[in-house]
Amino acid sequence: MKYRRLGKSGLKVSEISLGSWLTYGKSVEDNVAEKTIHKAYELGINFFDSANVYEKGQGERVMAQALKEYPRESYVITTKAFWPMGEGPNDRGLSRKHITEQVNASLKRMNLDYVDLFYCHRYDSETPVEETLRTIDDLIRQGKILYAGVSEWSAAQIEEAIRVADQFLLDRIVVNQPQYNMFHRYIEKEVIPVSEKYGVGQVVFSPLAQGVLTGKYSSNRIPEDSRASNESINNFIKGMLNQDIYRKVEQLENLANELEITLPSLALAWILRQPNVSSALIGASKPSQVEENVKAVEIQLSNEVIQKIEGILE
Repeated sequence: MKYRRLGKSGLKVSEISLGSWLTYGKSVEDNVAEKTIHKAYELGINFFDSANVYEKGQGERVMAQALKEYPRESYVITTKAFWPMGEGPNDRGLSRKHITEQVNASLKRMNLDYVDLFYCHRYDSETPVEETLRTIDDLIRQGKILYAGVSEWSAAQIEEAIRVADQFLLDRIVVNQPQYNMFHRYIEKEVIPVSEKYGVGQVVFSPLAQGVLTGKYSSNRIPEDSRASNESINNFIKGMLNQDIYRKVEQLENLANELEITLPSLALAWILRQPNVSSALIGASKPSQVEENVKAVEIQLSNEVIQKIEGILE
């Protein structure tokens, strides 16, 4: 495993990280989830991602339960807040009340004294950024969280967060968590340049496009045990299953075969070519998937290969 700094912070995280969205506490049995997390740790992954909203805390619980046998200082664990956790008007968003209550609830579920990284899970237009950042700063002072980040914030919103933090001498955010893969590249235009300017790293989710970039889907093949065939979790992937995507995936797989690597390794190495990326956040439902994905850290793509990929994606 290789490690990179989380933005310009001093925290080192594995280039491949493991998340729990749509998997742990939901579609994957707890014992299989724990085996997968153990395998990730054994392979050098030290960065584990969860959120309060993942199955109303079940994702956090399963992940923390699997990690508790390891020294606390040996891994980095995250949580988030923004999405509704109840029916009340204050059970959502980034207010002081909601963030404080949700961080305390997450720590209780995970039986931890602190989380390494707290994310604002989306931008809250109804709460002043100063209120949100001041609350996070207070929680950092209390030792309940160590670093702050955001998820799917625009370039302008990231810049606003930096400006407000500097104005009031608050802790800056060090990371953004956007979707980024060969088929979702919006962050390249504005988010990455602004992030590089202010020392904010990217921890990207869906690097394999919900499994589309594994090559297991085609116009006449959707495996029965796959995410796409599971009606409870396939809302996000449905829009990507079309003939244009299938054609590009086939060409990418042919290129991977020429390089004697797998398509997932090609897709992850393509993401890790980007210096502003601190980590690629994978989802895995079994240990063998983690074993396959970590191989990408050893792959360096030449400029010629990157140009071939661009030709296919265009």
